[in-house]
Amino acid sequence: MKRLTEFEQLDDPSFSASVIEWQRTYGRHALPWQNTRDAYRVWLSEIMLQQTQVAAVLGYYARFLERFPTLHDLAAAPLDAVMAQWSGLGYYTRARNLHACAKRVVAEHGGVFPSDPHLLAELPGIGRSTAAAIAAFSSGARAAILDGNVKRVFARVFGIAEYPGLKPVEDALWRRAEALLPHEGIESYTQGLMDLGATLCTRGAPDCQRCPLSARCVALAEGRTAELPVRKPKKTIPEKQAAMLVVLDQGAVLLEQRPDSGIWGGLLSLPEVDGHGARGAVPDGALDAAAARFGPVESVQALLPLVHVFTHYKLHVLPFQVTLGARAALEARYQWYPLSEVGGAALPAPVKKLLAELGAPSLF
Repeated sequence: MKRLTEFEQLDDPSFSASVIEWQRTYGRHALPWQNTRDAYRVWLSEIMLQQTQVAAVLGYYARFLERFPTLHDLAAAPLDAVMAQWSGLGYYTRARNLHACAKRVVAEHGGVFPSDPHLLAELPGIGRSTAAAIAAFSSGARAAILDGNVKRVFARVFGIAEYPGLKPVEDALWRRAEALLPHEGIESYTQGLMDLGATLCTRGAPDCQRCPLSARCVALAEGRTAELPVRKPKKTIPEKQAAMLVVLDQGAVLLEQRPDSGIWGGLLSLPEVDGHGARGAVPDGALDAAAARFGPVESVQALLPLVHVFTHYKLHVLPFQVTLGARAALEARYQWYPLSEVGGAALPAPVKKLLAELGAPSLF
């Protein structure tokens, strides 16, 4: 008798059939990036949805398409215009990669996204799962996705009691994802897995009674939906400090263009006091010296601090309002922005919040 391979043992056509039937009846069908084969719109939505909720993406998606209606428009635009449209959505590397990817597709593929997920995965900002989703939705390619929602569904349904981020576990999940692919209805299946994870098989309160996979779900049968998927082992979150200068003069605020790499790369931000990355007070001498770079200082006033949490650390922002008597000649990376117009600038979220508290309009 022929021995079954692991791949064949994982194959289960009834799994995909259940997902497809449920999605066609109960899944999401009216999102603005659905019901299209336009790879540009599909790609844009997939990048925006990485680590971001649908509700947060909707407005950005519409405004982005209004500003850059085609891939060629995006590729031809300056990076700062792209960053301005992305400002507030977070994870700014996505925006830089988005711009670089548009340029690559125009230069190397004639402005047409390839339908092969392997070729898509070679482009900036597109990983294996995102490439599969783009290929499935834009060209019907039979390719497996494995984003965070799908990992959660698989971990519960199949009772996977190890952290999905571990390389051996993730490799096994990819093998299962490949084995479960249907031969027809790939779009509904792919969207169905996404919808299940986003609307029913949620992290905190899964709606198991409406789930089409409940009869086969190991976590539900064993009362372990709260335990699975296994959470990432906790680490102490590092804490950093940034002393920021809110330099005001004649109704304008001084902004600094940040380097392309690193935190808030390519965005405009407030000038910082160098050498104060640890927790603790900022010496008056350091503040005065930093502020004096921009002109004669009339006053320096401490503002209320704020905290911004990133994925890997917590940033404590210590803002200081600086009033100048006159403006000094500055390097090109600095620019004065009227507070009345700063809402259109590509600013990090905590800087937007800070300036809004000082009366800048239309920041959100």
